[in-house]
Amino acid sequence: MDGFKTRLRESVQLRLSASLSLVLLIVAMAAGVFAFVSAFDEAHEMQDATLRQVADLFERQRMTLRYAEPSATEDDDEESRVVIQYLADGANASHNGDASTPLPLPTTLSDGLRTLDVGGEPFRVLVKTTTDGQRIAVAQEVGARDKDARESAWRSLLPFLILFPVLLLVMSDLVRKLFRPIALLSREIDLRESQALHPIDERHVPLEVRPFVVAINRLLERVRKAMETQSRFVADAAHELRSPLTALSLQAERLAQTEMPAHAHERLKPLRRGIERGRKLIDQLLSLATAQSITRSPTQAISVRGVYRRVLEDLMALAEARQLDIGIEGDQDVHVFMHEVDLLTLVKNLVDNAIRYTPSGGRVDLSVDLAGGQAKLQVSDSGPGIAIGERERVFDPFYRTLGTEQVGSGLGLSIVRTIVERAGATVHLNYTDELNRSGLCVTVWLPTGAKPADADSST
Repeated sequence: MDGFKTRLRESVQLRLSASLSLVLLIVAMAAGVFAFVSAFDEAHEMQDATLRQVADLFERQRMTLRYAEPSATEDDDEESRVVIQYLADGANASHNGDASTPLPLPTTLSDGLRTLDVGGEPFRVLVKTTTDGQRIAVAQEVGARDKDARESAWRSLLPFLILFPVLLLVMSDLVRKLFRPIALLSREIDLRESQALHPIDERHVPLEVRPFVVAINRLLERVRKAMETQSRFVADAAHELRSPLTALSLQAERLAQTEMPAHAHERLKPLRRGIERGRKLIDQLLSLATAQSITRSPTQAISVRGVYRRVLEDLMALAEARQLDIGIEGDQDVHVFMHEVDLLTLVKNLVDNAIRYTPSGGRVDLSVDLAGGQAKLQVSDSGPGIAIGERERVFDPFYRTLGTEQVGSGLGLSIVRTIVERAGATVHLNYTDELNRSGLCVTVWLPTGAKPADADSST
């Protein structure tokens, strides 16, 4: 009960439905009472009219009365019978009850309708003087009249009893349909990507909700400008830092070529590694800023195998320096619809990570396949892999697994996650060798709009 009260306070739709139901119930009860009373009175009026018609029929047909013996009326329904008698015969009644005719009615009654007590039972009595001067009385028991009137009144309530639950269902469905645009709007916003900050279409939004939607659009515009400013700041800062670090790298390289003591060369090595790490950080900051950029070029069909070849051309020297066996498995190619720069950056970061964390003499394999209407990109290596407990955290910016001695910034997989989310794709991390729990196999599922093509035709 407390949960319902809480929901009633918080839900406008539930409050509206409950309020309308309460109003409908009150109106239905008032209308039902009015209909019952009206039908009850109308039934009595019709019964009075019946008494008048019986009296008129008696007068027109010039009937004569002959009272039946008490034994002849034993099988009659006393409650529903209509009694006709001469008013003067009431004085000659041999009994005081209503078991037989004539009824002991007062002979001094004036013409008209009235309710009298006869033998302890109320009767509705019509007294009329005919044209030939005779006075007759037409009587019916009030209990029978009331019973028939109540039955008629209850039958008049049947439409209310049937229509009320129907009206509740119709009203509930109508309220739900009225709130449906809001539910659809919330679902649309909830399904948006994190970078989708375009305004909400307010044309089909109810007028009462439109100011709220306009306020959300203004907020989205402010967030978009803030993100653009942040991304521009990161890109500008990386550009500004690239030149001095490049100069430092060149100076350190020239310094290493000069003659100096052995201990000086040993101290120079950490300096060069630090400079290289700084350059790598700047390059990845630029890649992250590009991946998070809101303004993007149109998507197009990109050959995955072609991107693999371009990445291997750029990183082959690094792989050969570490004596790695690197290559593309299979002959199949798949075309995916996305930004070419995004796909190139995604694959390059995955392959670069695989090369750096695979021991010398190891293996790095690239493959692509089409499964379930999606492109399945895989980059696997024979390195140490990533523990299951860390597989979610490695996507956080600047997070690096403990125990690694490789130069890096911890931004590679964060860039991959950003691109994957933008493309509406998914990424999974597994062991290359599940039995020995070694190696890292990164699988990326990308949307595709093309059928698998022959490897030779992709070039």
